[in-house]
Amino acid sequence: MQEKIYLGGYTKRISQGIYEAALDTDTEKISDPQNIISIKGATYIAYDPQGRHLFAIEAKDGQGGVASYDMAGHTPKLINEVLAPGSSPAHIFFDADRSLLYAANYHKGTIQVFTVSPAGELAEVTVVTHEGHGPKPEQDAAHVHQTILTPDKRLVSCDLGMDQVDTYDVSADGQLTHVATFATPAGFGPRHMVFHPTQSIAYLLGELGSAVIVLNYDATKGSFSPLMETSLIPDDWTAFNGSAAIRISHDGRFLYASNRGHDSIAVFSVSPDGRKISLIQRISTEGKIPRDFALDPTEKYVLVVNQDSDNGTLYRRDSESGFLTKIQQDITTPESTCVVFVR
Repeated sequence: MQEKIYLGGYTKRISQGIYEAALDTDTEKISDPQNIISIKGATYIAYDPQGRHLFAIEAKDGQGGVASYDMAGHTPKLINEVLAPGSSPAHIFFDADRSLLYAANYHKGTIQVFTVSPAGELAEVTVVTHEGHGPKPEQDAAHVHQTILTPDKRLVSCDLGMDQVDTYDVSADGQLTHVATFATPAGFGPRHMVFHPTQSIAYLLGELGSAVIVLNYDATKGSFSPLMETSLIPDDWTAFNGSAAIRISHDGRFLYASNRGHDSIAVFSVSPDGRKISLIQRISTEGKIPRDFALDPTEKYVLVVNQDSDNGTLYRRDSESGFLTKIQQDITTPESTCVVFVR
């Protein structure tokens, strides 16, 4: 079986934009990626569940924003782009139920909301600006790094600069109303979050703290409360580390997180109620700065992309133990910072 993969990333050195590759599950090999869209700075990408439209971050002529592509034909076609002066976002997330696209802008400290027409055209409808800072040099201002949806379809933002997670109600037309704030420990630097598939539990990754906080989510208030915190790196690691991506298996039994600097993926078992995680493995990513990784649709495989060494590594995943076993390395992934399996 062939599984389609999209790769996004920086275009500062060798990348030409967005690439497509395929995982052959029979041979357990990933093909050499081919450039399918020439675009600058597509550091994060998203797509609609039907696979008709692909959305990408874009940096162009001193402006930053998002672009939409029609993927129905053999060749992707640009639908439109929405750009503004300054830095481009760091993360985008597509809300299929409301046909909205959310963008987290790290440098501007903003959350943008775009409507997506049936034809895939983007239109900005809301901008929310955060203001604040944290104790570390990287926290000189608000730095919104991710937006995702809660199980009850509220929007959550992770603000690395302000050490906080904010919850918003979302109207049908994309307007945001602030509901609650969770403050992390000082200097934690919240970057990304994932939710347990069946429990009201979230897992918050701290880039600056190199740790994960397990959170209880109270849907009646839209608020979070901490249950436990654990490190993503060894206690004796003193060199640089900035944790990056976090994923959870569909059965909720295993949690995965990447470390840039230690250049590893940390694997945790998750208790049946989701409230406790336990480290069971750390495995090298066989490259430098693993910015992103993803489980394939079958969850039998994990692909990690190393941003600075331009290579990817494929692992076989044991669904019973959660352990990863390397099966292919040195896959060409130029400046890749985002990997998406098309389901």
